[in-house]
Amino acid sequence: MSLESEIDLPGGAVLPGALPEALRAELVAFRRDLHMHPELGNQEFRTTAAIKERLERAGLKPRVLSGGTGVICDIGTPLDMVTDTPMLAMRADIDGLPIPDMKADCPYRSTVPDRAHACGHDVHTTVVLGAGLVLAELHRQGALPRPVRLIFQPAEEVLPGGAADAIEDGALTGVGRIIALHCDPRVDAGKIGLREGPITSACDRLEIALDGPGGHTARPHLTTDLVTAAARVVTDVPALVGRRVDSRSGLAVTWGRIESGHAPNVIPQHAELSGTVRCLDLDTWRQAPDILVAAIDEVANLHRAKSEINYVRGVPPVVNEAGVTELLRDAMIARRGVESVEGTEQSLGGEDFSWYLEHVPGAMARLGVRTPGDRVVRDLHQGDFDVDEHAITVGVELFTAAALLDALR
Repeated sequence: MSLESEIDLPGGAVLPGALPEALRAELVAFRRDLHMHPELGNQEFRTTAAIKERLERAGLKPRVLSGGTGVICDIGTPLDMVTDTPMLAMRADIDGLPIPDMKADCPYRSTVPDRAHACGHDVHTTVVLGAGLVLAELHRQGALPRPVRLIFQPAEEVLPGGAADAIEDGALTGVGRIIALHCDPRVDAGKIGLREGPITSACDRLEIALDGPGGHTARPHLTTDLVTAAARVVTDVPALVGRRVDSRSGLAVTWGRIESGHAPNVIPQHAELSGTVRCLDLDTWRQAPDILVAAIDEVANLHRAKSEINYVRGVPPVVNEAGVTELLRDAMIARRGVESVEGTEQSLGGEDFSWYLEHVPGAMARLGVRTPGDRVVRDLHQGDFDVDEHAITVGVELFTAAALLDALR
């Protein structure tokens, strides 16, 4: 593989330019293959095998994580590159979602019932793979000044996320900085969104069971009216929480399921609720379980209902470190000019990339995947989600530039 062009930067840095057309086409085909065969978290065996095979074909030595899915692969080593500087890592998530692919007349729509790559993880995976192939070629040419690690992580969609397992498996050993990207259907392909500081929110899961003696709807005073109790938990708990934390922390409870009863004239003995807890602020997130449990117990006790609460810790906010954010900004500007970088807001979405940032500095960019001029937003986690595949080239060029610019710092 040869590079079609080069970009000379101040200080003597030389970055690879446009991707060879053959590699560009191969990466699009690779992404479409993943899109047609989505796999859920910790079940990504086919995806893992495809990544591993392509890296081996490039002369690399990928290692499958101990759980059987996910891959780690180093390009260069401190020994053969005469440097003890910690590596830059590039992380991709590889799992799909348990929803049907609703795209019509799409030749690469999912072939797996009720499974879809509706969050763009197939794009993330392809970008890191493509960057790895370009950097491996540079290494063979003696033009890669520092080693780089590729992390293909399983189970991002499974709370608390597969990042913790990857870290335990050594993903960050020898790593000093880490970068990632996430598809953003609100940003045009050819651009990225960046933000220093928090860029996502914390996300936890809340499951509640309410119990009490039921009875006839003619005699509610002799029962624990669990339907009313559940309804009050739904409405009163978020209101209580909103008065017990600083409103700027963005602590929000949103319910996704409520279930109770079977007949219109029978007060049930059991009710269940579940939802998510999201938070923009790291310190408030750490206090959230105690705050939520106390509020739920108060409301349940008021209605004489016994509550059983399962608070499932998810992920903290992704907090972009200033230096790594600047690295991504400089890399994108070197590629496509200052107009290719735009600011972005903090979202209420959760991302387990945050676990890596508990250990090393890093940053996540939002990769534009909307076709310029397209007014239809195909949002994440929806069955019709798709991307402008030009974004793959942009992501690869961003990450290869970041790896080379990182060596100048």
